[in-house]
Amino acid sequence: MTTIKARKQRYMLYNAPIHQKRKWVASHLAENLLLKYDRRSIPVIKGDTVKVMRGSYKGHEDKVAKVNVRDMTVNVEGVIVSTAKGTKVAKPLPANTLLITKLNLTDKWRRAKLESKLSDAAKKEVEKEAEEQIKAQEEERKAAEKAKEEEERAAKAAEEAEKAAEAPEAPAPEETPAPEATPAPAEKPAPEATPAPAEKPAPEATPAPAEKPAEKQETAEKAPVKKPAPKKPKTEEGEQ
Repeated sequence: MTTIKARKQRYMLYNAPIHQKRKWVASHLAENLLLKYDRRSIPVIKGDTVKVMRGSYKGHEDKVAKVNVRDMTVNVEGVIVSTAKGTKVAKPLPANTLLITKLNLTDKWRRAKLESKLSDAAKKEVEKEAEEQIKAQEEERKAAEKAKEEEERAAKAAEEAEKAAEAPEAPAPEETPAPEATPAPAEKPAPEATPAPAEKPAPEATPAPAEKPAEKQETAEKAPVKKPAPKKPKTEEGEQ
């Protein structure tokens, strides 16, 4: 910032790009860390242990839970306030009110930046501390997963117990008497064999019809039928 006007400084601060805001969310190092790393301040990240230096939570020391880059604030575990509805929410704090007492070295890029100006002996110490932190972080993650599984199992068991309590008890089924053995059905007498039908006598052969006597053949010579002679017309002479 090259201006001395407060109005312009505030405008540039709140409208700065995100990569510049990230650098400005920084806090001072404690005296032992200042001498070890030869730095006065460093950007805060999640997992750093910080101490509140001003405000109503002055003296509170705990880990950083979240870094709000856009708002340029930090959420610290244990720093909470109650809303009008009674719910508890984290209270964001400005980074310049915090003092870093222990660094989170699990990020290799951060380690490389810190080790750039350190001696070899100091670098080995930093790497050793980083390995211990990584191991502790892994154990915490496994413990959290195990606790979550146990909670889910307990919740499931409680739900099953509630369902069993709500379900009405079914009455015990009455013992039904064993059915009496039914007597075997009497064997039916075999049906009498029906007599075979009597054979009908074969019909008598009807005599062949007698041949009719041949009709008397008409004589080949039949008397010729004589036709009457035509009458002659009467002539006038005859009439006379």
